[in-house]
Amino acid sequence: MKMTLHIDDALLDRVMAATGASTKTMAIDLALREMDRKATLVKLTSEGLGMEPDALRDAVDPAYELEALRRHETPVSYGRKSRSR
Repeated sequence: MKMTLHIDDALLDRVMAATGASTKTMAIDLALREMDRKATLVKLTSEGLGMEPDALRDAVDPAYELEALRRHETPVSYGRKSRSR
């Protein structure tokens, strides 16, 4: 989907630098995905999951690596859709 957005250039530059995103589109996509993840985590933690804090802490794999998960996500493809005639 194509959109016109007004985005703070300095903020976008910082996001690109922090995430290693090579394009503005990639940086915005990554930022939106992170906000979605954060909202999901906030919802799950506010509901308590029915676990005590110690049990919840023990349930998280200590080898959990967010960056590794990001590298294995299916990349989003942007561009024009082919038109069938």
